[in-house]
Amino acid sequence: MIREIDTKQVADAVKEMCIGVNYKLSADMEQKLSTAAREEVAPLGKKILGQLLENLEIAESEQIPICQDTGMAVVFLEVGQDVHFVGAPIEEAINGGVKEAYEEGFLRKSVVGDPIERVNTKDNTPAVIHYAIVPGNQVKITVGPKGFGSENMSRVFMLKPADGIEGVKNAILTAVKDAGPNACPPMVVGVGVGGTFEKAAIMAKEALVKHEDEYRPQWAKELEAEMLETINGLGIGPGGLGGSTTALAVNVRTYPTHIAGLPVAINICCHVNRHMERTI
Repeated sequence: MIREIDTKQVADAVKEMCIGVNYKLSADMEQKLSTAAREEVAPLGKKILGQLLENLEIAESEQIPICQDTGMAVVFLEVGQDVHFVGAPIEEAINGGVKEAYEEGFLRKSVVGDPIERVNTKDNTPAVIHYAIVPGNQVKITVGPKGFGSENMSRVFMLKPADGIEGVKNAILTAVKDAGPNACPPMVVGVGVGGTFEKAAIMAKEALVKHEDEYRPQWAKELEAEMLETINGLGIGPGGLGGSTTALAVNVRTYPTHIAGLPVAINICCHVNRHMERTI
């Protein structure tokens, strides 16, 4: 049965999520950060992680952003095929929610309308929106504003099939080593393996914001564990000042690919790995 959903509901949800996710870190990331603070072996690294946890407490209690870079809004919209939107066009509604969030939540407006002319849009729109049509009559919205200190450190590698799993590992380590302190570690490393050039990049982004319930082949799970251990052995550490916590997580997503290629994308995020989901 077709279900009508007013796009104002989507706009209101996007607004609330954009504000909320900038004021309070998601529970999974806060837990990872707390664990890292307990287990960090370097005194300076432990102190930095403690300061990051204190910053989270202040942000939540004072209702102010966790980080001054409140990100470019990235929205994943999974629309049930039995949904019929009414009201304003869906893209207009999403951008309206982003606009209201960044104005009313006193979030930094970081978007420029043209990549060369560099004139600020003054409301952090437009958002980057990814759509998917799925079974059912609900709409799942995932919001993940992305700061660019870490975004700028992300990479895409078009490997040869013969490079295999060792080539994938080398690509991940190359991206992380090149990022060094510039990605504001401790970081989360999203990895997309397979598909095409653009599919790998989108998967790497998805791996940051909606990963926990995603099916992964056994080799991908093993790769996550191995790469997390290897990255934390690099010694980059919290703030890039040394220590045993360079990454909080490595998340891998995969997709079938062409016989002639092995695309690998690495999307890096700092510990402020903002993500929130809501279903309408």
